[in-house]
Amino acid sequence: MNTLPMLAFTPGPTELIIVLVLILILFGPKKLPDLSRAIGKSIGEFKRGRREVDEELKSLKEEDEAEETKPRNGNLG
Repeated sequence: MNTLPMLAFTPGPTELIIVLVLILILFGPKKLPDLSRAIGKSIGEFKRGRREVDEELKSLKEEDEAEETKPRNGNLG
């Protein structure tokens, strides 16, 4: 019974067709290639940025683990 509220917000094929027709009407057929190209570039930039952040976090984690395993000096002062 908990799945019913989630199904109410899931777009079906009819809703997707309506959205695509509205986009076609708003932007026109000549602008659609430019629009899709811009969306593709944006997605690519997002993925590239996410990959860079993941790599940075991984390197910071490796540095932290290396410092934890490094023998500590016995001097307290």
